[in-house]
Amino acid sequence: MERSFKEEIKLLRLAEGEVFHGEGILAVTKALLQSGVSYVGGYQGAPISHLIDVLADARELMDEMGIHFEANASEAGAAAMLSASINYPVRGAVTWKSTVGTNVASDALANLASSGVKGGAVIIIGEDYGEGSSIMQERSHAFAMKSQIWLLDPRPTLPSIVRAVEKAFELSEASNTPVMVELRIRACHVHGAFTCKDNRAPAISRAAPLTAPSFDYGNIVLPPSSYAQEKHKIEKRWPAALEFIRREGLNEVIDGVALDGAAPLADIGILTQGGLTNAVLRALAQLGLADAHGASRVPVYVMNVTYPLVPEELTAFCAGKRAVLMVEEGQPAYLEDALGAVLRRADLNTRVYGKEVPGQPVDTAVFPLAGEYTGEVMQKGIAAFLRAAAPALPGDALAAPDAVAALKRRAAELLGAPVPNRPPGFCIGCPERPVFSAMKLLERESGGYHVSADIGCHLFSSLPPFNIGNTVLGYGLGLASNSAIGPLFNKRSLTVMGDGGFWHNGLSSGVSNAVFNNDDGILVIMKNGYSSATGTQELPSSPHQSQAHRATDMGIEKTLAGMGVKWLKVVDNYRVSNTLKVLREAMTTPFAGLKVIVAEGECQLERQRRLRPINAEKLRRGERVLRVRYGVDEDTCTGDHSCIRLSGCPSLTIKDSSDPLRVDPVAHVNNNCVGCGLCGEVSHAATLCPSFYRAEIVHNPGWWDRLKARLRAAVIGVLQPA
Repeated sequence: MERSFKEEIKLLRLAEGEVFHGEGILAVTKALLQSGVSYVGGYQGAPISHLIDVLADARELMDEMGIHFEANASEAGAAAMLSASINYPVRGAVTWKSTVGTNVASDALANLASSGVKGGAVIIIGEDYGEGSSIMQERSHAFAMKSQIWLLDPRPTLPSIVRAVEKAFELSEASNTPVMVELRIRACHVHGAFTCKDNRAPAISRAAPLTAPSFDYGNIVLPPSSYAQEKHKIEKRWPAALEFIRREGLNEVIDGVALDGAAPLADIGILTQGGLTNAVLRALAQLGLADAHGASRVPVYVMNVTYPLVPEELTAFCAGKRAVLMVEEGQPAYLEDALGAVLRRADLNTRVYGKEVPGQPVDTAVFPLAGEYTGEVMQKGIAAFLRAAAPALPGDALAAPDAVAALKRRAAELLGAPVPNRPPGFCIGCPERPVFSAMKLLERESGGYHVSADIGCHLFSSLPPFNIGNTVLGYGLGLASNSAIGPLFNKRSLTVMGDGGFWHNGLSSGVSNAVFNNDDGILVIMKNGYSSATGTQELPSSPHQSQAHRATDMGIEKTLAGMGVKWLKVVDNYRVSNTLKVLREAMTTPFAGLKVIVAEGECQLERQRRLRPINAEKLRRGERVLRVRYGVDEDTCTGDHSCIRLSGCPSLTIKDSSDPLRVDPVAHVNNNCVGCGLCGEVSHAATLCPSFYRAEIVHNPGWWDRLKARLRAAVIGVLQPA
């Protein structure tokens, strides 16, 4: 796993009144246990990935409580689990990355929202939006509105997150509606403390199972039931949700107070999504209008529930204020538009400041229309609002130094140039890198060809030095996206897919489609053994599986053969010459139909994590440990650097030559090398390069190692006298 939580999960056993100190994701898990959940599931994806890891590590505790846990094959499978709460009073929770995960789960979610639920159904959404995102810039809000699933966006503090999860179950049951709880990356990883409650064993569980099935045609999404369900959403569920939100005080108001002798600014206010509360208060503190404990001179309405909105709360907060600022991250401006409509219906003349409107220069626009509201953006936007809405404030108070910009300027001064970008890339020794090296060599031979990429680590191939991957349409959808492109070229096109994408969606949407339609494309499956990009979670074909997963017979090759794939080759990723040979064969073979190359090589990061403790234990016992390193003989290096251009390995770099007469830098392998051998492989595959050498470092050598070392030293001494 990306990270083990063996020690942290002990906190999940804390009882009533004890204080939990830890991280956001662990607090979510504790909240689930305190809520009497009967089943949990999900699919990994940033920033919520390690919720699956925590749940897996806590399996013993959940087994004791009778809670069922599954690491699902996809988000659709996770969402479908929630059907248990439609007919039965059982609480269930699932998790995935949004918005892409929600898109995969949309069929199940639409049906779930239409049927409604008896037991609480909660979806923990990893809201992956903004500068740290790995996906398109979309929000969960639109889906919540479309299906009328209530959306919670809690303040990123542990007490708020825990309360949101617990209240989400109650809200779901009070309104017979599934509920989403979205957590941004800062909320997932925030550290803090909260006072615990006792864990609640579910009334219905694996330890106390149901005895009879329940059937109600009214829960089936078919006419006429579906018409009644839509009517029930509007007439019963929505009012019930609003009543619960008001009664339980899920949204908060931070009243304006006097600070340092200055009076509160009661005639203005700020409304913010709950997840942005910390950023808002921090910006106010930088402007001298709040303190480090969250007290603010400016009243703040915290929307821990962003759908549905409570009109009475909005009008009560805005009444008597000249102007308010809506802090809403992302586009479209759902909340700002809704606030304007609520105030107009209430005949309130409070002026609303917020986002820029394209093509309409408005003096109330203080925030950019889209993009993440970072600390820098937040401070500038709030300062602009205060300059316009509270002109009595001294100007110097609203001109606090931009700490981020100042830091960038200072770094540029020290470097003598702007701070360079640091795009993501393959890990040192990644088994996927040599496959792309082979693909670049094939490109040199035959010219360019179209490559349909897929979601996963291998998408880093679209960055230098490879620049491979023309399109990417979704997880496991690379082969399907290639189906219309391939026939339009005068040469075969190629698709790259990971083993995670293969099991997620690629098998059904890609391989079956290609075999059924007899597509004449090439599919390269990166079989690194794990769902590596999300934290090396296990797959059906993982070589090393936990006790919970023993799918020893679910091989990719067997599955492909069963699907009717006739042309199938397996290659060792690190043998670049052989991989190039197989790619060349796939491009030129007269065979018409899908050609699959399974590129096999265990994720190097996971391999190192697995071997490091084993080798450490061997060293502790005084046993022999062999470590392989590669290096460059700088006297032989020509300075061609094809090794760097064709591998891009972070451990392969350049340095000044020790020869004072040589001006050009030479290639150099630094101490991060893991001994995969790619640097030498690509050099020999491209142009024979004798400058690379392989060294074996032996710890605790035996008599045979010492004898070989002496013999080698003697031979070298004869061939190369001092």
